[in-house]
Amino acid sequence: MNYLDITVHRPPKGWKTSIYRKPTFKDSIIPYSSNHPAQHKYAAIRYLYNKLHTYNLHDHEYRTEENTIHNIMFNNAFQIPPKTKPHLKKITTPNIPKTTSTKKWATFTYIGKETTYITNLLKNTDLKIAMRTNNSIQKILMHNKQLTNKADKYTPSGVYKLTCPDCNKTYVGQTGGKFLARFNENKATFRTNSQNSNFAKHLIEHTHSFGPIQDTMQILQL
Repeated sequence: MNYLDITVHRPPKGWKTSIYRKPTFKDSIIPYSSNHPAQHKYAAIRYLYNKLHTYNLHDHEYRTEENTIHNIMFNNAFQIPPKTKPHLKKITTPNIPKTTSTKKWATFTYIGKETTYITNLLKNTDLKIAMRTNNSIQKILMHNKQLTNKADKYTPSGVYKLTCPDCNKTYVGQTGGKFLARFNENKATFRTNSQNSNFAKHLIEHTHSFGPIQDTMQILQL
């Protein structure tokens, strides 16, 4: 039986657990050669080893999971550590009393080894160091173009909403092209009485009008 990230087996005697992964699992993590701070790159590795040592895995299941972790590390150019002994006892985290810290956090944008050298100089100070990178998924997917006037907002692509001016029913869609081009496509479909657009089809079937772009189209997400 699969439950969360473990599989529970029922052999003739007792119970066994193993690590469960979906069939769509991919061994993609931040590769070692990536220009990221070491803390970011090893976060996934620490997570995998924490699972390995936390669950009460028998020897065979332990070795299977350890080999899986080594394959993930090998495919992402990490150095593979030597095999460890199976932990048959569940590891418990000791209760550490909370203490109030006067240290403040400082965030550095990681650009390479130079950043690591600078932050190492601050280890013995009252600052806690956090790293961030510029090559985030958000920056890759977001449009960099600044919208300087109202007409520019129909230039990018993304998620939009079309509203019927007569009954206020809406249609939400997504386009990889320009918003203005998608609006004109719906408008042309409406004028030619075509069935290629669900929004235009609604207007035609109910004899509703096709409004101007500022009243009909709303940008939801760029």
